[in-house]
Amino acid sequence: MAENDDSSRGPLSRGGVAPQPLFAVAAVLLGSFLANFDSRLTTIGLPDLRGAFSLSFDEGAWLSTAGIGSQIFIAPAVAWLATVFGLRRVLGIPSLVYAAVSLIIPFVHDYPTLLALSVVHGLLLGTFVPATLMIVFRNLPIRWWLPAISIYSIRVGFALDTSSSLVGFYVDHLGWQWLYWQSVLIAPLMGLMVYWGTPNEPVNRALLRDADWGGMLLLGAGVSMIYAGLDQGNRLDWLGSGTVMALIIAGAVLVAGFLVNESLVRQPWAHVNVLFSRNIGLGLVLILLYTLTSLSNASLVPNFLATIALLRPEQSGLLLLTYGALPMFVLVPLSIWLLRHFDTRTVVVVGFACFAAANLWGTQLSHDWAREDFAGIVLLQAIGQSLTLLPLIITLLSNSDPSRATSFAAYIQIMRLGGAEIGVALMGTWLRVREQIHSFYLGQNLGVGDVDVVRMLKQLADHFAAHGAGSAQARAVGTLAGLVQREANVLAYIDGFWLCFWVAMAALGVVALVTRAPPGPFTPAPFGFARMLLRRCGVPLT
Repeated sequence: MAENDDSSRGPLSRGGVAPQPLFAVAAVLLGSFLANFDSRLTTIGLPDLRGAFSLSFDEGAWLSTAGIGSQIFIAPAVAWLATVFGLRRVLGIPSLVYAAVSLIIPFVHDYPTLLALSVVHGLLLGTFVPATLMIVFRNLPIRWWLPAISIYSIRVGFALDTSSSLVGFYVDHLGWQWLYWQSVLIAPLMGLMVYWGTPNEPVNRALLRDADWGGMLLLGAGVSMIYAGLDQGNRLDWLGSGTVMALIIAGAVLVAGFLVNESLVRQPWAHVNVLFSRNIGLGLVLILLYTLTSLSNASLVPNFLATIALLRPEQSGLLLLTYGALPMFVLVPLSIWLLRHFDTRTVVVVGFACFAAANLWGTQLSHDWAREDFAGIVLLQAIGQSLTLLPLIITLLSNSDPSRATSFAAYIQIMRLGGAEIGVALMGTWLRVREQIHSFYLGQNLGVGDVDVVRMLKQLADHFAAHGAGSAQARAVGTLAGLVQREANVLAYIDGFWLCFWVAMAALGVVALVTRAPPGPFTPAPFGFARMLLRRCGVPLT
């Protein structure tokens, strides 16, 4: 890694160096991890929250959509807001308000108030992650950039692998309220770290006068409405729901209005020209493909264990914690070392290959698989998570134009939040549709009067006869129907793994189209024989 001059700054690097940059690193850790943990905890713990707040299934679904949709609304604009108002104001103050809202929510019993507070909660949470890269580039020496970015990137996989265990611990030992109250302890500490670790910057009044408020509102509202429509689509039957269609169409119209706005205003906030760079466009596509192929870890494994193996989150969470989260303490330093000495494309290829292998392994599952049978799959996915997202972020940063940093950051946040959440919604629909298809075909093979069916029903009825002859036949039919549904679900999950496998293979094809990044602070430094060979050939090493 070229580190000859710490005074040379890269993308998103305006501003002075803070006197205590280690506190900025701590803020990066707390802010990025808190955002992902909070989102995952409320998603996994939603059944417990519905019971605690006495919510119906529909009310609970809208509660989740409101929280994440508001994050998507604010996140694209955070980089620009931090540039104008300074990191202390954009990150420090919201952390204190966020702690107060997190403290209040468990005491609320009125649903409209709860929904409103969830929207505020999501808006505040949406400021945390986008500002972390600003802290890294504005306040840390170059030699610290890669380790800090690795913390930023690995939070996704770490939160996925530990959130199930944490939800189980809170609900069983401390109370469901701690799904919110953990933020009461962490967020103020994060605000203190921001105060100590970032410089005190004046408001940039020149940028404020030329603010493209219309563009920010149009893009944020449009993308969040599209997300809401997709998130509710699986529950409300997509095209059969006027609510879903209204959200998606209205969101698309607002996004189109944003594109028109950016071409007309004098100072566009997030002009689409930033996406015209080949490597930037391909990098954003790869991030989207990463979010989709990593769904095998975020959705397929824990949901299979819950649906087929009937395990609670804390039981399946032990698997994800042991084989997914803990290995990352070794894999992250390995990823940093690889990126210091090898091209990012090489590391990305290894990462996506691990995802492909894990998903291909998952296509062999059956209803007999227990928690321990997924250990190898989860471990391969942990390697994939450690060796994919970090080099993708480095690739984007290495090819970005510092003069368009806020535009670039806006699209990164849309891809980060929107891609992940839309992927989860679409995977849910894929599993539901595939389960219905497999149920239909399996049912066709269970004809009335079929010899095998009659024999199976007789065996089941004889088994249940000891508990009541009158209900034995009905229980036998119900049990056989349950077996059909179980196998249909297993086949649907196999299809889910196949889908993730082909997404990983498509990602490997896209990686082949990415060209070498221009020299910069993230340029790898060859070592050993390769270094000697390059020197003899007269190739510069920095």
